[in-house]
Order: sequence, then structure tokens, then C-alpha cells
Amino acid sequence: MNIALDMMGGDFAPLEAVKGVKEFLQDNKEQLQLLLVGDEALLQQHIKDEAVNEGSWKIVHAPQMIEMHEHPTKALKEKTQSSIAIGFHLLATGETDAFISAGNTGAMMVGALFSIKNIEGVSRPVIGAYMPREDGSLGLLADVGLNADCKPENLDQFALLGSLFAEHILKIQNPKVGLINLREEEGKGNLLTQAAYNLLKKNTQLNFIGNIEGRDILLHKADVMICDGFTGNVVLKLAESIHDITRRRKIKDEHFDRFNFEMYGGVPVLGVAKPVIIGHGISHSTAFKNMIVTAQKMISSQLTEKIKMSFASLHKTT
Repeated sequence: MNIALDMMGGDFAPLEAVKGVKEFLQDNKEQLQLLLVGDEALLQQHIKDEAVNEGSWKIVHAPQMIEMHEHPTKALKEKTQSSIAIGFHLLATGETDAFISAGNTGAMMVGALFSIKNIEGVSRPVIGAYMPREDGSLGLLADVGLNADCKPENLDQFALLGSLFAEHILKIQNPKVGLINLREEEGKGNLLTQAAYNLLKKNTQLNFIGNIEGRDILLHKADVMICDGFTGNVVLKLAESIHDITRRRKIKDEHFDRFNFEMYGGVPVLGVAKPVIIGHGISHSTAFKNMIVTAQKMISSQLTEKIKMSFASLHKTT
């Protein structure tokens, strides 16, 4: 198992990325190799300073980096020796099994779509985010920003992608799928949700429970919660602000503490042909460590292969 990590991506990289690698190696005994993509001299110095154990990692030199403000497509085209470009090259050529970055999100999406490409049958990939529920469990919200404008069939596919992730990564048996809507009753909502409801209801690969409302997102009503990326991003940013407010006001609450994104690392891009994990730009060591853990789970569970099989089966029946 090989996992490539963009060591230059994020506001606190490469130091926090190096610390995250150290934490992961201390806690993980499974045989795998980490490919640390970034400026070799800088990484060597941080690795020495942090006393990272030798053996299960190697540096892949990348003299350039894509800044957060740069145009994604232009930067990838012009900066072929950047850590993101080299990371996707390693993934596309099979030299690594997964790629992780907390860098420029747009560049990561462009790289995923054009270097790795979609799984056959997937019209649009989706980004899912974890939603901590009141009972201590995790749900998955999708989409959370990749697809602002959606068609009903997109939501139907998001549901299948999210269900497979929930089943094989979150270990939820027969995950319940809910469509985020204004009301619970069938026939409610806008044109998108009304049409999507009919598709979800007919999809035999889903455990569709119907519409859910905003108040249900943090309850254990549905395991996979589906919406367009515009709505999902608003919900995600609201959830992040809850953690920020409680932290600033020194409010200690077990449930609100679980809104800390660092606990989960990054979010997977579901629907592309190989595992890609995107982290938050302000990721610290814990987030980097947990992104590696998520990539490890995606590889060991063969999630991508299971998605391919599900969509191949869906194609045969249509």
C-alpha cells in the first residue's frame, strides 16, 4: 500500500504535515509506504527536527507549489513540478494508491477530474462531509460544494456513492438515505428534489427513507443525507462555525467538540477512479494524520472497486 501526501499544501505546511506523518507512524503498525511530495531540502530539515522515524516513507522532490489564490487549471498546466501535479502523476501512473492534499481545493478537483477521471457511469463526482449526530455516531452529507447546480440523476448517484462510503468506511450496515428537503412528505420541495425523490425511490441499491428536514441532519434519522452542493456547503460551513463559536466562548460540550474537522482529516472525492482526499487549508497535524487513516481505509476496503461494480451493475439494468 502506497499513499502520497502533498507536504506543501495547507496554511501550516510543511511542518504540520510532517508532524501528522510522525503521529501516523507512531500509531500505525500496518505495512505501507508514504510518499512525501514536496521540497526535499525543507522536508529533510523538518523531518530531522521532529525526529521522524526512518523506514516507511520516502521523499518525492517537488520544487514548486500551487498557492491557494492561484487559478487551478492554469497553475496545474504551468507548474508541472508542483507537489499537487506530481502527486496526481504518481496516482495516475500507479506509483501510489491514493493522494492526499490540504492545498488548493480547485487544483485538487481539476487534477482528480482530468488526471484520474470519473469511474465509468458516474456523471459527476461528489464530495462528502461527516456530520456528527447527537447519539455519538457519524452521518455523511453529500454534496458539500463540488456541484452547486445539480440534476435529479446527480442526486441519485450521490446517494449511491455516499451509501457505499458509509457501508465500507463508516461500517454502517444498509445505510439509510435521506433527501434533504423543506418537508418530509413526498411531493414537497422544489423541482429538483421532487424529481430526485422519484429516482431515489426506484433505486433498488439504496435504502431510501424519504425526505428529511434540516432539523434531522444532526439526529440519527438518515445515515447518508443528500442535497445539491450549494445547500450542502451552507450546512457544512454552519457546522464548522458551531465549533468555532463554542471554542472561542470556551463552551465544553461533547457533541459540539465533535464538530472539529481535525478529528476526521479530509473529505473523499467519491466517483473518481482512485482514492483522492482533500483536506481543509488550516489543517494541523491531527488532520493530516487522519487523512492518511481515511486513505488507508479506502484502499484496504477496496471502496473504489466496489463503486465500479455497483455502477457497472446499474448500467446493465438500465
